[in-house]
Amino acid sequence: MPLAFRNVVLTGACGGLGQALARELIDDGAEVALVGLDVGKLDALVALAPGRCAAYAPDVSDSAAMQSMAIDWMARAGVPDLVIANAGVAGGFDTAEADDLAVLRRMLEINLLGAATTFQPFVKPMRAQRGGALVGVASIAGWRGMPGNGAYCASKAGLIRYLESLRAELRETGITVHTVSPGYIRTALTAGNRFAMPGLLEADEAAHQLLAGVGAGREQIVLPRRIGWLSKLLDLLPGKLHDRLLRGQPRKPRLGEAGATAIPGLSEKPPPT
Repeated sequence: MPLAFRNVVLTGACGGLGQALARELIDDGAEVALVGLDVGKLDALVALAPGRCAAYAPDVSDSAAMQSMAIDWMARAGVPDLVIANAGVAGGFDTAEADDLAVLRRMLEINLLGAATTFQPFVKPMRAQRGGALVGVASIAGWRGMPGNGAYCASKAGLIRYLESLRAELRETGITVHTVSPGYIRTALTAGNRFAMPGLLEADEAAHQLLAGVGAGREQIVLPRRIGWLSKLLDLLPGKLHDRLLRGQPRKPRLGEAGATAIPGLSEKPPPT
């Protein structure tokens, strides 16, 4: 099978899905800019193909740092034909708790702003070469709000709308924009979940389906597809019934609670707001 993507920028390369994407791209022979915060994990990925990979550790919400990364990578490898904004964080949220406002702010910075700062340096070069794909990893959590998960749902809903806008702007330029909406993938972000996770995918399979979908030109990619249909069926229920069903499920752990995942840029307990 011919190589679909030869030059790739991947954020969130240290997470479960990110590492799976990196390994598949590297195995396929692509040159890959690996962006993440765990230098040890990045170095291990670079070691798989040191002549074709480079590691970068900026905060994805820092536009100057992301610009520097992009300039360095394009000097090394040229304009990418695929940019995947995969960096993301998750965690429970309670509006009644003032400390959680810092969680909401940071989640929006990473999950939403981080996608824009990832894409921005590459849009003009891609437009000049009349080609390329921009991929944003959103979530089915962005389709409807869920109790105790307002920050994550808001960040992913915003990302979905941002990608819609970007897609419309870039039509006829040769640049395609792809929205990926995973359900549940077995990663550190879902390890602490205390509720049922139908359609749970292994990270390697999710990565393969994602890249195959982008390669096939699909603008909307749901992983796995059946979880999208289940979500749409649930949305047919009256709002009060839908909310009652979700409200009865265990909540995602908040920062500082057992099972919560770390949020870069925040201490274990959010600072007072």
